[in-house]
Amino acid sequence: MSSFSNLNLAPNLARAVAEMGYESMTPIQAQAIPVVLTGQDVMGAAQTGTGKTAAFSLPLLQRLLQHENASTSPARHPVRALVLLPTRELADQVAQQVKLYAKYTQLRSAVVFGGMDMKPQTAELKKGVEVLVATPGRLLDHIEARNVVLNQVEYVVLDEADRMLDIGFLPDLQRILSHLPKQRTTLLFSATFSPEIRRLANSYLQNPITIEVARPNETASTVTQRFISVSDDDKRRALVQLLKQNEVSQAFVFVNSKLGCARLARSLERDGLKTSALHGDKSQDERLKSLDAFKRGEVQLLVCTDVAARGLDIKDVPAVFNFDIPFNAEDYVHRIGRTGRAGASGLAISFVTHSDQRLLGDVEKLIKKKTELEPIEFEDDRPRGRINTGRRHWGEDEPRDAIDVPQRVSRPTRGTPRQAPLDPFFTQPYQAPEGAQAESAEPAMPTRVSGNIKPKKKMAALFK
Repeated sequence: MSSFSNLNLAPNLARAVAEMGYESMTPIQAQAIPVVLTGQDVMGAAQTGTGKTAAFSLPLLQRLLQHENASTSPARHPVRALVLLPTRELADQVAQQVKLYAKYTQLRSAVVFGGMDMKPQTAELKKGVEVLVATPGRLLDHIEARNVVLNQVEYVVLDEADRMLDIGFLPDLQRILSHLPKQRTTLLFSATFSPEIRRLANSYLQNPITIEVARPNETASTVTQRFISVSDDDKRRALVQLLKQNEVSQAFVFVNSKLGCARLARSLERDGLKTSALHGDKSQDERLKSLDAFKRGEVQLLVCTDVAARGLDIKDVPAVFNFDIPFNAEDYVHRIGRTGRAGASGLAISFVTHSDQRLLGDVEKLIKKKTELEPIEFEDDRPRGRINTGRRHWGEDEPRDAIDVPQRVSRPTRGTPRQAPLDPFFTQPYQAPEGAQAESAEPAMPTRVSGNIKPKKKMAALFK
């Protein structure tokens, strides 16, 4: 495996790389960096978590050093490299990496994404930046507001391109690319290569060098994959038990819906676990705070939707739980790629219900591996009826289950309808009251008829 010292990077870049602890290059870095340094278009595919960010950032910064200057004029710092990413979290992460790589240079970088106020972003863009990291939607907002000009862009990077197509960014990408010079270097990086990705590459890349360091949709060999057969009602119990059994300190927990994400996070909080939720309905500030707390170790479980499945690089996360099998089989590869990064070992556990058989079949077909469902036996399978004494905790000498307490009064079991007391009025046969017949034999009282009422006209009877 090649070393970064063999790349002959500029001293300022080499210094930053050494401080970050980079020594040996990953396969995608070893193959892509020399090609990008020559200015050729690249179509690169690699497993998630293999260092694609450094593979395109370092050679771009190396080539942009010729434009480095200390001028305060924004005109001397036009956008020369544009990096497009599908999600806000991924854009923020890549921007932080670029700043670390370029911190000993005079190259400026900035990031723009939605969910935040545009005014601070506009002020930073007006100062001039050489490297701009952005999500497509927010970049178009700045283009339409004339906050940024892209007519001097020399390098374009489409990172996680398959995800951008999945969430409908193709029209936005086409509009953005129409603002760029035709003579440029275009780099396309993706964890998977689909026919749509290849069509995109054929449209916007010129004679690209294809680099594939892993079979498409291949899962990392360092990740142990387990599939647990469980019912929907027992998923949360299974999650809590497996966390204890495997002594998991931190984990991603993926669900399929925003509502399910919020509900599960609240339930796990009630179980005493330090939990945070991450989904699309959260504000960007809330999402960034949740990620920062998880990175610092203040949060044990990050319950999230697939907004966090792509590209997030959080080191030393030991486990990933698929609380729900993903609707899109490719998202399974990205989800479990959050663990076992950079050669470390990881654990991926997926909960499979009876209704998940079709989704599980799609995953098996994608990863070309037959899964084995494991049953789970719960440690707390015993009578759970509790006697409430009005206190929050049980005493050590008190019986914990209702079966341990002598019952003085027989009570109906749960689900049995309560019997109403018998009323003799409804159970005894009907008896006429005394004197009823005598009263009926008495002549009826004469009725008085008003003089205003005309008597009925006598008619001949038809039949007698």
